[in-house]
Amino acid sequence: MKTKFFTLERYLMKNGDQPARLHEYLSTGLLPAAAKIHDGPVIVLDALVAAHMPSVVLIRGYSTLAQVQEVADKLGIDEKHLAAFNKWESGNDSTIERWSTSLLTATPYMTDIAVDKERKTPRIFELRQYHSPTWRQLSALNHRFAGPEIKIFHRVGIHPILYSTTAFGDNMPNLTYLTPFENLAEREKAWTAFGADEEWLKVRKESIEKSGQISQVMEISLWRAAAYSPVK
Repeated sequence: MKTKFFTLERYLMKNGDQPARLHEYLSTGLLPAAAKIHDGPVIVLDALVAAHMPSVVLIRGYSTLAQVQEVADKLGIDEKHLAAFNKWESGNDSTIERWSTSLLTATPYMTDIAVDKERKTPRIFELRQYHSPTWRQLSALNHRFAGPEIKIFHRVGIHPILYSTTAFGDNMPNLTYLTPFENLAEREKAWTAFGADEEWLKVRKESIEKSGQISQVMEISLWRAAAYSPVK
């Protein structure tokens, strides 16, 4: 079944042993237990440049909303997961500084995320969230992406694997999308080409004239996939 929903969890930490403890819990407890229950796409990302560092983002995909609750319920009684969770929480220091989760809905123009099991080297991932002033303008933003913008992206070397809107979470309404690059140089080259593309400049001008500034605030962060992340 097509992936229609995503949970995006942000773990904000302090320097010290919190990041290593979290990665141990995710890699030996949560992800193996969840994989026995559900086979949706999973991405684990370590912050390279973000508003809070260190931090980790965990993205998990589902076909239905019911699966989100089903996976949570089964994880709550899985003995190996609970053992890893209790180990993560052992000791006197906190596990994280702050945790948040958002529910994302895949856009109609998104295709399913493919897992390359042969890939060994984790890629760089760019997470972008575009905040629109109104839901009407978010609709115009999605229309622009679904039409000419993605075609221009692909032509210049930008190939997002996730396009979504936030159903429950912060900074609504928004478009959230995730793009992998082999390295930072590839990212810089692609975005430079995009910014100078004549068709893009024309499309952007036309969309502003028709619908106003349809994305007023952009949040951009850079991440590296964890070595154990199913999607690298």
